[in-house]
Amino acid sequence: MTVAELEAFLAAEFPQMFNAASGLHVESARFHGARVRQAFRPEFLRPGGTVSGPTMMALADVTMYVAVLASIGPVPLAVTTNFSINFLRRPAQRDLIADASLMKLGKRLAVGEVAIRSEGHDEPVAHVTSTYSIPSGYSR
Repeated sequence: MTVAELEAFLAAEFPQMFNAASGLHVESARFHGARVRQAFRPEFLRPGGTVSGPTMMALADVTMYVAVLASIGPVPLAVTTNFSINFLRRPAQRDLIADASLMKLGKRLAVGEVAIRSEGHDEPVAHVTSTYSIPSGYSR
């Protein structure tokens, strides 16, 4: 799927997460990978002035989903079955950029990892591993 196709699909299927106010934008999508940007918003901050964990977790999950869809097409019932995150350092108060890459794409499961960085910084602020279940009936 192209970036435009992915954004249209996400807006139609998941408007509660992917809408004009969400600040999410698919920057690139390719077979086995994707990059998604989360625009910084002050409401993402938790006490202490750092971006909240749930904000980064949601970004990572959306990015993994985009990588899966970019690889298998519009399969809305592909769902997260496993998700593990390591928070590595305090994110800056700026946009977050998540890069996903699929390590394995099988008939029923996709396994991947996501690195999240603060815009303008090279070091990741979080690292995620995730598994998505692909519904039966899908064929590559």
